[in-house]
Amino acid sequence: MAERKIFAGPKVRRIRNGLGLTQSAMAEELGISPSYLNLIERNQRPLTVQLLLKLSSVYKVDLEELRDESGGSLNQLREIFADPLLAGELPGDQELVEVAEAAPNAASGIIKLYRAYREQAARLSDLTSLTAGAGQMPLAGARLPADEVRDVLERRSAYFPELEDAAEAFSARFAETRDLPTTFKEWLRAERGISVRVLPVHVMPGLRRRFDRHSMRLFVSERLSPADQAHEIAIEVATLALRDAILAELDGLALSTPEAKRIARFELCRHGALALAMPYAPFLAAAQGSRYDVDTLRSRFGVSYAQAATRLVMLQRPGASGIPFFMIEIDAAGHRLRRAGAQGFPHSRFGGSCPKLNIHAAFLQPGQILAETVEMPDGASYLTVSRTLEGPNVAFCERVRRTALLIGCEAAAGEASVYGQVATAQRPVAIGPACRLCERRGCLARAEPPVTRPLGLDEMVAGLSSFDFQ
Repeated sequence: MAERKIFAGPKVRRIRNGLGLTQSAMAEELGISPSYLNLIERNQRPLTVQLLLKLSSVYKVDLEELRDESGGSLNQLREIFADPLLAGELPGDQELVEVAEAAPNAASGIIKLYRAYREQAARLSDLTSLTAGAGQMPLAGARLPADEVRDVLERRSAYFPELEDAAEAFSARFAETRDLPTTFKEWLRAERGISVRVLPVHVMPGLRRRFDRHSMRLFVSERLSPADQAHEIAIEVATLALRDAILAELDGLALSTPEAKRIARFELCRHGALALAMPYAPFLAAAQGSRYDVDTLRSRFGVSYAQAATRLVMLQRPGASGIPFFMIEIDAAGHRLRRAGAQGFPHSRFGGSCPKLNIHAAFLQPGQILAETVEMPDGASYLTVSRTLEGPNVAFCERVRRTALLIGCEAAAGEASVYGQVATAQRPVAIGPACRLCERRGCLARAEPPVTRPLGLDEMVAGLSSFDFQ
């Protein structure tokens, strides 16, 4: 059998130094010459299988430790030097291998320092969030274009005046029409020569909508519900009919990169589609007449729950506004998918990350509307209305994409809605901002200790929370 050659000189030297042996003494016990051992320790000679067995029998060395060329720290070092702060420092992995092999204690120190750096960066971010004003965003490092667009849109009102005016002017041409999807299809065909076709899943398995410029056809997936199919058609109409208004609103967002502007243009097209399907004045009148009942509104305008709820957040025209709702959508893992607010989402007062919010409980009751009043530590109270949303239709054995949407407003304003009556009859739920920023004691839902308080490490006392603090 061919011998496997393993170069592990630094490890052999550590073993020898740990035992307090000279090279001559170790060489004698291994049955080799001191000069040969010296070459092994300098990685100029390999460890043969026979020598590995000798090391194991004489010094009780774990053979797996010697066979491991990089040690357990190499992957962690790779992760550290993949950080944007250090990404350009090393041309390859060879130096990391040498550090992990020749100086494992130094490698361990680097790993500990990097962990401490990340922890301090997280704490600084949390503290910045805590001290930020109601209309401010926390300080951040380099941002992706999508992050920049999301931050800009979340800081401002969801009402876009030029876009709304253009959508109303366009919709006025079809004021007597009840079947807007059919009207939009006819407009695309007559004005732009575009035909609309719904394709089966196997033809377009991974897309919601696709426009073929060559054949001038708009394809929509049959995975979507009728309301979502109509929304995709409305997006195409908004892209073409509201182009000037969209570009004007885009210029006002002051985005820094072409990619960010491209992403924001898509978002404005989606806003425009909602404005076309639910024209401002008729929708505001219907909202006020129904006391902001989302189910009534979606039935009346032929849209989905998510579309009607999102449209409520956009009703902030000066002199003709609705309840100043804000909105947040998350997935089952708690990831924030989108957030918007009438005057910018109140970040510092209502972080949206408290596990006691009913948006998290909504996943336990799919399709049910949950309404309640919540109270922050500073006494501010809000009406919150949450419900799950179903994604595109799925085939057998596919997992349903389910998210949850919360719309809310200050409790006093919420009394004008149908949900306010139910919520005010119940005791407010005591919530807080993100756990790292919340100082409520005895919270059964706490997931992390507050960054603003030291942990209460008293072995004689155990609180209700998993994280006791002073």
